[in-house]
Amino acid sequence: MTANAASSSERADTATRSRGALFHAPPPRPIVAASILSADFARLGDEVRSVLADGADAIHVDVMDGHFVPNLSMGPAVCAAVRRAAPQAFIDVHLMVEAPSRFLAPFRESGADHCTFHREIAEDHRALARRCHELGMTAGIAVNPETPVESVRELLDAVDLVLVMSVHPGYSGQAFIPEVLEKARWVRREAAGRVRIEIDGGVSPANASQCVGAGVDVVVSASALFGARDRTAVVAALRG
Repeated sequence: MTANAASSSERADTATRSRGALFHAPPPRPIVAASILSADFARLGDEVRSVLADGADAIHVDVMDGHFVPNLSMGPAVCAAVRRAAPQAFIDVHLMVEAPSRFLAPFRESGADHCTFHREIAEDHRALARRCHELGMTAGIAVNPETPVESVRELLDAVDLVLVMSVHPGYSGQAFIPEVLEKARWVRREAAGRVRIEIDGGVSPANASQCVGAGVDVVVSASALFGARDRTAVVAALRG
């Protein structure tokens, strides 16, 4: 390897470590993750750069396999496109799939910094979290609205984040389910700051303060953010 190539590789490794610290050492305010599910895919690169310039901290990529949820959506190629458009962005991948073990390495190779898988799937959750860490990513566990949050108690020492779904996964634009905020409060009590608490689904400036008040420190927004004229104001409001 030439000196220039080695220097380039070292810079890339440093950037990856810096991005990876976001969920371990978040800024002293709630993190806003912009879900590209509601972005204009004809202008995806511009949309990603724009929303980051407007204050979003991370890009959230929703992956659906048509089995775990009824819809199909983005794969590793879209994640790679986001990485090319925004080399320094933190990419938060939400795997709404039956077999996340098949996708961890491909998404890491495509630029993902974090992967969240669901409590409801049949695979070994602890092994999935371990594999995320081996690949250099942080790991998250998601719970659907109907899933008791207590079911993740034995996994709190294995993951870096708990994702509380505030809609039924699979579609953008659903109404927020306020009852799930008690799950965020439970995680806050049980984990005592050891894991990040993320919420996804129907989050808007109208309910963001409730989410943050319940202990959420990672707020995912799709249509409320990408559909706004003044995205900077929406990002500020989403911080609660």
